[in-house]
Amino acid sequence: MIYFTSDLHLGHQNALRLCNRPFQDVDEMNRTLIQNWNQFVKKNDFIYILGDLTMKLSLDEANQIISKLNGRKILVKGNHDKKYDECLFEEVCDYKELKYQKKFLVLSHYPFLEWNHSFRGSIHLHGHQHNDRSYNLKMREEGIYRYDVGVDAHEYRPVSIDEIYNFFHI
Repeated sequence: MIYFTSDLHLGHQNALRLCNRPFQDVDEMNRTLIQNWNQFVKKNDFIYILGDLTMKLSLDEANQIISKLNGRKILVKGNHDKKYDECLFEEVCDYKELKYQKKFLVLSHYPFLEWNHSFRGSIHLHGHQHNDRSYNLKMREEGIYRYDVGVDAHEYRPVSIDEIYNFFHI
Protein backbone atom coordinates (compact mmCIF):
# COMPACT_ATOMS: atom_id res chain seq x y z
CA MET A 1 0.00 0.00 0.00
CA ILE A 2 1.06 3.61 -0.53
CA TYR A 3 0.40 6.27 2.11
CA PHE A 4 0.90 10.02 2.35
CA THR A 5 1.18 12.40 5.28
CA SER A 6 2.66 15.74 6.27
CA ASP A 7 3.00 18.29 9.03
CA LEU A 8 3.20 15.98 12.00
CA HIS A 9 5.44 18.50 13.79
CA LEU A 10 6.53 15.82 16.25
CA GLY A 11 8.04 17.51 19.29
CA HIS A 12 6.48 20.91 18.57
CA GLN A 13 4.61 22.18 21.64
CA ASN A 14 3.16 25.18 19.80
CA ALA A 15 1.50 22.91 17.20
CA LEU A 16 -1.09 22.14 19.90
CA ARG A 17 -2.23 25.74 20.03
CA LEU A 18 -1.46 26.91 16.49
CA CYS A 19 -3.23 23.94 14.87
CA ASN A 20 -5.88 23.53 17.56
CA ARG A 21 -4.84 19.92 18.19
CA PRO A 22 -6.86 18.06 20.84
CA PHE A 23 -3.96 16.77 22.94
CA GLN A 24 -3.08 17.58 26.56
CA ASP A 25 0.62 18.01 25.80
CA VAL A 26 3.31 17.35 23.21
CA ASP A 27 4.04 13.87 24.61
CA GLU A 28 0.43 12.78 24.08
CA MET A 29 0.50 14.27 20.58
CA ASN A 30 3.73 12.43 19.72
CA ARG A 31 2.44 9.11 21.11
CA THR A 32 -0.86 9.42 19.23
CA LEU A 33 0.77 10.39 15.91
CA ILE A 34 3.28 7.52 16.14
CA GLN A 35 0.57 5.04 17.15
CA ASN A 36 -1.78 6.16 14.34
CA TRP A 37 1.05 5.97 11.79
CA ASN A 38 2.06 2.46 12.83
CA GLN A 39 -1.56 1.28 12.99
CA PHE A 40 -2.02 2.04 9.29
CA VAL A 41 1.44 1.80 7.75
CA LYS A 42 3.04 -1.65 7.72
CA LYS A 43 6.72 -2.52 7.38
CA ASN A 44 6.80 -2.82 3.56
CA ASP A 45 4.28 -0.07 2.74
CA PHE A 46 5.56 3.08 1.07
CA ILE A 47 4.86 6.34 2.87
CA TYR A 48 5.53 9.72 1.33
CA ILE A 49 6.07 12.38 4.00
CA LEU A 50 5.40 15.79 2.46
CA GLY A 51 7.42 17.74 4.97
CA ASP A 52 7.57 18.99 8.52
CA LEU A 53 7.96 15.62 10.19
CA THR A 54 9.52 17.05 13.36
CA MET A 55 10.16 20.42 14.93
CA LYS A 56 11.93 21.63 18.07
CA LEU A 57 13.66 18.26 18.58
CA SER A 58 17.38 17.66 18.56
CA LEU A 59 18.63 15.75 15.53
CA ASP A 60 19.24 12.67 17.70
CA GLU A 61 15.70 12.81 19.17
CA ALA A 62 14.20 13.28 15.70
CA ASN A 63 16.12 10.33 14.25
CA GLN A 64 15.13 8.15 17.21
CA ILE A 65 11.43 8.89 16.65
CA ILE A 66 11.69 8.41 12.88
CA SER A 67 13.27 4.99 13.43
CA LYS A 68 10.10 3.92 15.30
CA LEU A 69 7.85 4.69 12.32
CA ASN A 70 6.82 1.80 10.05
CA GLY A 71 7.17 1.77 6.30
CA ARG A 72 9.53 2.59 3.50
CA LYS A 73 9.77 6.35 3.99
CA ILE A 74 10.25 8.93 1.24
CA LEU A 75 10.71 12.47 2.55
CA VAL A 76 9.73 15.43 0.42
CA LYS A 77 11.31 18.12 2.58
CA GLY A 78 9.32 20.88 4.20
CA ASN A 79 10.42 24.18 5.70
CA HIS A 80 10.98 22.70 9.19
CA ASP A 81 12.79 19.46 8.35
CA LYS A 82 16.29 18.84 9.61
CA LYS A 83 19.14 17.01 7.94
CA TYR A 84 17.88 13.68 9.29
CA ASP A 85 19.85 10.45 9.02
CA GLU A 86 19.25 9.60 5.35
CA CYS A 87 19.55 5.87 6.14
CA LEU A 88 16.07 6.16 7.71
CA PHE A 89 14.58 6.99 4.29
CA GLU A 90 14.37 5.37 0.88
CA GLU A 91 14.77 8.85 -0.60
CA VAL A 92 14.96 12.49 0.47
CA CYS A 93 14.03 15.17 -2.08
CA ASP A 94 12.46 18.61 -2.48
CA TYR A 95 9.80 17.61 -5.03
CA LYS A 96 8.51 14.33 -6.44
CA GLU A 97 6.40 13.14 -9.35
CA LEU A 98 5.04 9.64 -9.67
CA LYS A 99 2.54 7.64 -11.64
CA TYR A 100 0.14 5.19 -10.03
CA GLN A 101 -2.58 3.29 -11.93
CA LYS A 102 -2.11 5.54 -14.97
CA LYS A 103 -2.65 8.68 -12.86
CA PHE A 104 0.05 11.33 -12.53
CA LEU A 105 0.78 12.71 -9.04
CA VAL A 106 2.81 15.78 -8.09
CA LEU A 107 4.13 15.84 -4.51
CA SER A 108 5.39 18.92 -2.70
CA HIS A 109 5.33 20.31 0.80
CA TYR A 110 3.85 23.52 -0.58
CA PRO A 111 0.55 23.89 -2.46
CA PHE A 112 0.76 25.04 -6.08
CA LEU A 113 -1.79 26.96 -8.14
CA GLU A 114 -0.63 25.03 -11.20
CA TRP A 115 1.45 21.86 -11.46
CA ASN A 116 2.76 19.48 -14.09
CA HIS A 117 -0.16 17.97 -16.06
CA SER A 118 -2.70 19.91 -13.96
CA PHE A 119 -4.83 20.43 -17.04
CA ARG A 120 -4.69 16.71 -17.84
CA GLY A 121 -6.16 15.50 -14.56
CA SER A 122 -3.03 15.02 -12.47
CA ILE A 123 -3.37 15.24 -8.69
CA HIS A 124 -1.26 17.59 -6.58
CA LEU A 125 -0.65 16.36 -3.03
CA HIS A 126 0.77 18.81 -0.49
CA GLY A 127 0.92 19.86 3.14
CA HIS A 128 2.14 23.06 4.81
CA GLN A 129 -1.19 24.81 5.39
CA HIS A 130 -2.57 22.68 8.27
CA ASN A 131 -6.02 22.67 6.69
CA ASP A 132 -8.95 20.74 8.04
CA ARG A 133 -11.07 18.36 5.96
CA SER A 134 -13.18 21.22 4.54
CA TYR A 135 -10.27 22.37 2.36
CA ASN A 136 -10.16 19.08 0.44
CA LEU A 137 -13.94 19.10 0.08
CA LYS A 138 -13.79 22.65 -1.32
CA MET A 139 -11.07 21.68 -3.82
CA ARG A 140 -13.17 18.76 -5.04
CA GLU A 141 -16.31 20.93 -5.33
CA GLU A 142 -14.35 23.40 -7.46
CA GLY A 143 -13.00 20.61 -9.68
CA ILE A 144 -9.42 21.18 -8.49
CA TYR A 145 -7.31 18.06 -8.03
CA ARG A 146 -5.26 19.55 -5.17
CA TYR A 147 -5.30 17.66 -1.87
CA ASP A 148 -3.82 18.37 1.57
CA VAL A 149 -2.44 15.12 3.04
CA GLY A 150 -1.56 16.73 6.40
CA VAL A 151 -2.47 15.06 9.66
CA ASP A 152 -4.75 17.97 10.61
CA ALA A 153 -7.04 17.09 7.68
CA HIS A 154 -6.96 13.33 8.37
CA GLU A 155 -7.71 12.62 12.02
CA TYR A 156 -3.97 12.68 12.82
CA ARG A 157 -3.09 9.71 10.61
CA PRO A 158 -1.65 8.97 7.17
CA VAL A 159 -4.00 8.73 4.18
CA SER A 160 -3.78 5.96 1.59
CA ILE A 161 -3.64 6.37 -2.17
CA ASP A 162 -6.92 4.43 -2.36
CA GLU A 163 -8.63 6.90 -0.03
CA ILE A 164 -7.44 9.79 -2.19
CA TYR A 165 -8.56 8.15 -5.43
CA ASN A 166 -11.94 7.29 -3.88
CA PHE A 167 -12.27 10.88 -2.68
CA PHE A 168 -11.88 12.12 -6.25
CA HIS A 169 -13.97 9.24 -7.65
CA ILE A 170 -11.07 7.89 -9.68
